[in-house]
Amino acid sequence: MALVYEFIWRVLHALLHLQRTLVTWFRSHLWKWNGRLWKRAVAALLVPMALGFTNHKKIAPTTGKRVGRRFRFGADGKALEKLPLHIGLLIAEEDPRYLDIANLVVWCMAVGISYVSVYDNQGVFKRNNSRLMEEILKQQQEQLGADGSKYSVEFLSNGSNKQDHQALSCQAVVKVLSPDDGRQGIVEAAQKLCRAVEQRERAIKDIDVNVLDSLLRESKNTPDPDLLLKFGSVQSTLGFLPWHIRLTELISLPTHVNISYEDLLGALQSFASCEQRFGK
Repeated sequence: MALVYEFIWRVLHALLHLQRTLVTWFRSHLWKWNGRLWKRAVAALLVPMALGFTNHKKIAPTTGKRVGRRFRFGADGKALEKLPLHIGLLIAEEDPRYLDIANLVVWCMAVGISYVSVYDNQGVFKRNNSRLMEEILKQQQEQLGADGSKYSVEFLSNGSNKQDHQALSCQAVVKVLSPDDGRQGIVEAAQKLCRAVEQRERAIKDIDVNVLDSLLRESKNTPDPDLLLKFGSVQSTLGFLPWHIRLTELISLPTHVNISYEDLLGALQSFASCEQRFGK
């Protein structure tokens, strides 16, 4: 029995030695003869895979994400239980960013908000109104593409209802405001009431909140803001239309810098879920 085991072991050892010899021969001769052919075959397999991986990473997210987002805007707006008719964007930060504000305006338009007011207490956007309008129109084209014509925008200059010369046919109204727009309206209404009393067109006892409210709204076709988004850590509305935000829902966000569409959508969802008691 021991002889049989020894014979089998010798046969296996001989086969192993033969295998090593053949592998060595193939490596030294076939790779030398066909090395270029093997390299070309490997390159033909690996290069398309590498290119495909690169294209997938660089191209798919930029084009596919934009196209998908165009269809998402309208769907998100319809999915909300309620949507503000008029939204205010209050920038309580020292360095306002035109690109980020333009993005917010375009997203608001795309989800179906009809009126957007942009406000900073330093009047930066109002002084550079044309620059902001150009950025809004640019982002409208980049983000909505061919669908941009469905979301045409009307710009109201100087906080009034006078249409700006750069406006398109109106579907969404954008107003750029500063502290003067809120205070000046109240001053002018008070002066008008004083003149009416002086000329005995009105009696002092007839002047109340409703009378003042009607005067403030005579020349305004824009509804009061339903929602005010405040960006920054300042705990103040900084003079944003003080008469018109008595019933406005206020939501604070840390910053408008690099804000995303998801941040805006989250604020709109919070507004849609809140119960407005109107002081009751």
